[in-house]
Amino acid sequence: MATVNDSYLKLKAGYLFPEIARRVNAFAEANPEAKIIRLGIGDVTEPLPEACRQAMIKAVEDMGDRATFKGYGPEQGYLWLREKIAKHDFQARGCQIDPDEIFISDGSKCDTGNILDIFGKNNKIAVTDPVYPVYVDTNVMAGNTGPANDKGEFEGLVYLPITAENNFTAAIPTEKVDLIYLCFPNNPTGATATKAQLQAWVEYAKANGSIIFFDAAYEAYITNPELPHSIYEIEGARDCAIEFRSFSKNAGFTGTRCALTVVPKNLTAKATDGSDIQLWKLWNRRQSTKFNGVSYIVQRGAEAVYSEAGQAQIKALISFYLENAKIIRQQLTAAGLAVYGGIDAPYVWVKTPNNLSSWDFFDKLLQNCNVVGTPGSGFGAAGEGYFRISAFNSRENVEEATRRIVEKFKS
Repeated sequence: MATVNDSYLKLKAGYLFPEIARRVNAFAEANPEAKIIRLGIGDVTEPLPEACRQAMIKAVEDMGDRATFKGYGPEQGYLWLREKIAKHDFQARGCQIDPDEIFISDGSKCDTGNILDIFGKNNKIAVTDPVYPVYVDTNVMAGNTGPANDKGEFEGLVYLPITAENNFTAAIPTEKVDLIYLCFPNNPTGATATKAQLQAWVEYAKANGSIIFFDAAYEAYITNPELPHSIYEIEGARDCAIEFRSFSKNAGFTGTRCALTVVPKNLTAKATDGSDIQLWKLWNRRQSTKFNGVSYIVQRGAEAVYSEAGQAQIKALISFYLENAKIIRQQLTAAGLAVYGGIDAPYVWVKTPNNLSSWDFFDKLLQNCNVVGTPGSGFGAAGEGYFRISAFNSRENVEEATRRIVEKFKS
């Protein structure tokens, strides 16, 4: 008799975003006349930059000529793309990252889950709370946790609460942990981290032999020149950190799929016999075995991000979404709501009014304003009483959604 991975059975509820979709679909079926505006999931709405589109069109033409046709590419990604990434995203900021330390993938969501393949089962794992659900759920699936309690917290994980009371800055653990998930600019709170704050994390990780998983998917939204875009801007981070990045939110590749993971070659972890093992070697083996690489066409599109035209176009795209975030922040504040984030990030984090639960506020917005957001409790127990609004939408929809909310909550 075939058996299942029992760890999946610990996931009591559905993944957050399918549950949102279920509720919205049920409401839409019951109210077909409702004009629903979705500011929930972090999916972009604006067209791909022209430089990327033109590069992909040219790449399609390459595939029609035997002389330029490409079959299987290198699992790590084409060198010409990795060289551009190393130069523009890291070396230009003083980070000593070599192209060989960069792995091209089809998404940072995938990579933050797949990275667990190369780590053992006995690691103590720390996550901020609230947190991007993928970090927690993939650890549950991998068998790294026990069951969940009534608040949805899984046994075996160390939760680091981030709330308005601590300025959405997680405290360094007082106990020793082995793997640490950090995301800045933060999803879902929109909070950022200073160099001093990241330096403290790096020093903790080095002192305890820990590895930091640093999710920088939203780094392009940082406008404050004092804030770091990469953890490798911090001295010593090469010795203790793996960084994840994505083309989804800076260049609109959510449906096109291209991302990257950086694993420094000097980064090691312990084998059960106590020896030091190079993590680059293990991740390279994992990718070579389980992944056939991102398509040539998509990688050519990603390469165009680093052209002069591409840089100008993605800056305009980011500015567009940041202006959306500014509108949301200002209008919700005008409605009397307490709001956070939305300055160096595309998310606005809202305190629910009148002690409403996160899901009650979700239902209230859906039913009374026909606006969809994301309940904070879906990101963790400390997210209860908060709500995430995404700036990824058209200007027309953002202005109309905020008008409805202001009208409802000011009345």
